[in-house]
Amino acid sequence: MTHLAFIGLGIMGSPMAVHLQKAGYDVSGYDLAPAAADALVAVGGTRATSIAEAVTGAEIVTIMVPDSPQVEEVLTAEGGVLANASPGTLVIDFSSIRPDVTANLAARTKAAGFRIIDAPVSGGEPGARAATLSIMVGGEPSDIEAAWPVLEAVGQTIVRVGPNGAGQTVKAANQLIVAANIEALSEAVAFLEAYGVDLEAAITVLGGGLAGSAVLDQKIRKILDREFAPGFRIDLHHKDMGIVTSAAREKGVVIPLGALVAQLVASARACGDGSLDHSALFRGVERLSGRSLDQSRSS
Repeated sequence: MTHLAFIGLGIMGSPMAVHLQKAGYDVSGYDLAPAAADALVAVGGTRATSIAEAVTGAEIVTIMVPDSPQVEEVLTAEGGVLANASPGTLVIDFSSIRPDVTANLAARTKAAGFRIIDAPVSGGEPGARAATLSIMVGGEPSDIEAAWPVLEAVGQTIVRVGPNGAGQTVKAANQLIVAANIEALSEAVAFLEAYGVDLEAAITVLGGGLAGSAVLDQKIRKILDREFAPGFRIDLHHKDMGIVTSAAREKGVVIPLGALVAQLVASARACGDGSLDHSALFRGVERLSGRSLDQSRSS
């Protein structure tokens, strides 16, 4: 069995690690919260007590942590991957971080004798649990080919989009589109509710037309039920909107809608909704409309 280390067993990482163990890999998982490895251990994986323990002897190292500083620490700290894994090890970074940081870390990782690809994912917790994630991959073709069985074990749509860093650039664009769609869906629901429309009927017809989208399919129930348990937290989408707005500014690309949505995401976070699912942008629409957040849809 191929020894694979999985660093970061959160909402996304835990089901991904479970899928890899079930696919025949010998997975050693590490997370700052030891209990996060429970699901992996339940299917035969191993709970590591440190990154160094997880990556020692590993042929593949996968990473799924929140942001650029964490990826850098996982790779370059004294107890990290480069200091404890064997040169030649393939590193797959599933995290969503800044494209420039990814390119820089890839250069440092390659200089140390390792292989690395960036493979950020889209699909949220449902996609991670169903192994149907969309994966945008940046890196050398030969490294991506070597990683392909791992990617296939957790994803459904897998596309090489360019060299190291390109995967993160495409993920930033993805997050811009998703945030704008959630905000538009939230505003539409608030509008429909204000007029007392039959919501279920309205959503059915909207979903069957040009307004239909994966965002509508996956997020409408959360909005209608006011049930915002996190599948993808507003805190993380706030980070991602910072990435896309900063990267766009660096290239002289004007994204006025993106800038506005980034501010709405920041407002939701400032109002205490950071730990909620990003569909809780709906709560921001209700606040701006002067409606009570626990007001019933019929009022």
